[in-house]
Amino acid sequence: MNRWSFLSFCIVVGVLACALPISSAAEIARRPNVVIVITDDQGYGDLGCQGNPVLKTPHLDRLHGESVRLTNFHVDPTCSPTRAALMTGRYSTRTGVWHTVMGRHMPRVEERMMAEEFADNGYATAMFGKWHLGDNFPFRPQDRGFQETLIHGGGGIGQIPDYWGNDYFDDTYFHNGQPEKFTGYCTDVFFRQAIQYIESHRDRPFFVYLATNAPHSPYRVAEEWKTPYLSQVGDDKELAAYYGMIANIDDNIGRLRKRLAELALTDNTLLIFMTDNGTPRGATYADSRGNFGDLKSGYNAGMRGLKGSPYEGGHRVPCFLHWPAGKLSGGRDVAGLSAHFDLLPTFIDLCGLKASKPIAYDGRSLQEAISGAGPIDPQRVLVAHHQELPDPEKYRFASVMEGPWRLVLRNDLSAGAKPAMELYRLADDPGQNRDIAAAHPDIVSNLRRRYDAWWDDISRDFDRPAEIVVGDARQNPTELTCFEWHSSQQWGQGAVQRAFDGNGYWTLRVAQACKYEISLRRWPTEVDAPMTGPLPGCRAITANTARLRIGTFDEQKPVTAATRAMTFEVSLPAGSTRLQTWLTGKDGESRGAYYVSVRRVASP
Repeated sequence: MNRWSFLSFCIVVGVLACALPISSAAEIARRPNVVIVITDDQGYGDLGCQGNPVLKTPHLDRLHGESVRLTNFHVDPTCSPTRAALMTGRYSTRTGVWHTVMGRHMPRVEERMMAEEFADNGYATAMFGKWHLGDNFPFRPQDRGFQETLIHGGGGIGQIPDYWGNDYFDDTYFHNGQPEKFTGYCTDVFFRQAIQYIESHRDRPFFVYLATNAPHSPYRVAEEWKTPYLSQVGDDKELAAYYGMIANIDDNIGRLRKRLAELALTDNTLLIFMTDNGTPRGATYADSRGNFGDLKSGYNAGMRGLKGSPYEGGHRVPCFLHWPAGKLSGGRDVAGLSAHFDLLPTFIDLCGLKASKPIAYDGRSLQEAISGAGPIDPQRVLVAHHQELPDPEKYRFASVMEGPWRLVLRNDLSAGAKPAMELYRLADDPGQNRDIAAAHPDIVSNLRRRYDAWWDDISRDFDRPAEIVVGDARQNPTELTCFEWHSSQQWGQGAVQRAFDGNGYWTLRVAQACKYEISLRRWPTEVDAPMTGPLPGCRAITANTARLRIGTFDEQKPVTAATRAMTFEVSLPAGSTRLQTWLTGKDGESRGAYYVSVRRVASP
């Protein structure tokens, strides 16, 4: 290190020491860097090291061989809930997150996030890729402790809040909140930018959250990645592309580790690899969740269930931890029950973080277990459940786990059946094929009591939705999309293109009492087209009136063929409210405005 680099380092450490009286400069300098890589919709069996007979993942296989592996590690069965629990150290449903849309994907504002803990302890913090915990203030990653952000919108590239027309290649992402065009394939871009961030912050501890959107559908990747798999999967082009997306991730893992080694950062970097739920495409069953029937094709590591399922294949995922300086290496397995929300308490211990306030974590620190000092408590009970509803329902698609036991609850109201309670012992039946509930009523009763107590605890705030804030200087205007509608659900931009006829309302909090302009659109602001006119390949709509209702305000205006946005001026009081819109034609055809802009235009 030359004298100027040394001087710069000393200045940085000195500034941090002044800003953080709870930690000395020496303590900050010794702390490990932390890099979390979490992929989207990659299951336990979608890795070569987990026995997949087709998929080639040499770099992840090597990481697996050099890491401490949590082999009984569980997450939520879908995207946003897993990320909410990971970021907060708490059950996702407790934080207000139990869906991936419908305004139920945003952890309440009082929840304290992982990045905030790292930032308050002197770390540089950055995230790249998929956030899926809110696209507006105060739920964006930059509002929750991340100092550098590069993300796509919504829960996937091409979803409704994402920049219009993104398709995985040469897309526009939101860089620190502003749209910016990037060249290359999405996964390559996110890894490239993360590596550049690491290079520029190598002289201080950093926390990097690298969350790929791949291999989530739509399954798109360059031909060079999917072609090698076509002949091995019976010409199933979609599965070949899915495997190709994972192979591309693996290649980028190799690039990341190579650069960490070149920068002499490997030894003191805690690198975590995990995924967010079970596979949706790597295995095929008779039904879409993999709950019933035998495995028809693909590989699922001997487990039953896919993404969204309460069975093991829906929520058991890989988790590797590698930190040579912390003696987390050598290829060791830790078999006790662990979960996504354990990682934040574990990082607090491993990194010597000092929390700014006490938090009632649902997770437990795994420091002793992963260091080999002792096992995870064999009596521990965890619950994984799946809702995807406006309001959670008790007994709906849950797994209550203790040791080898799994009490699976299924309350599929559409089938008109009573809640099913099935019991499995994984030590004898890893595929969960033989329900032994009748033979062990005492275990069923005990696990059901544990579930009931858990439900009573987490359900206290189900009626308190997260509120998007409008009128705050940190985001003005606020761009709302139908992705956040309560009572209606749509994910992709294809729904906007085909002009779906749904409607719903947004839950908002007005930051300041003053005048606002609220503009209703069928297309996002980056698409300058009339409301009623179609874009190429899209369906036109009939709309003669635009109606806005927010609080006590309820008015409508005529729409013409040239109308691109219909703007209303509204004086709003501060506080909680709901906003809903209608675009209605003479024939009675009606739908909500898919995009709404709320801008504060006057000072209070």
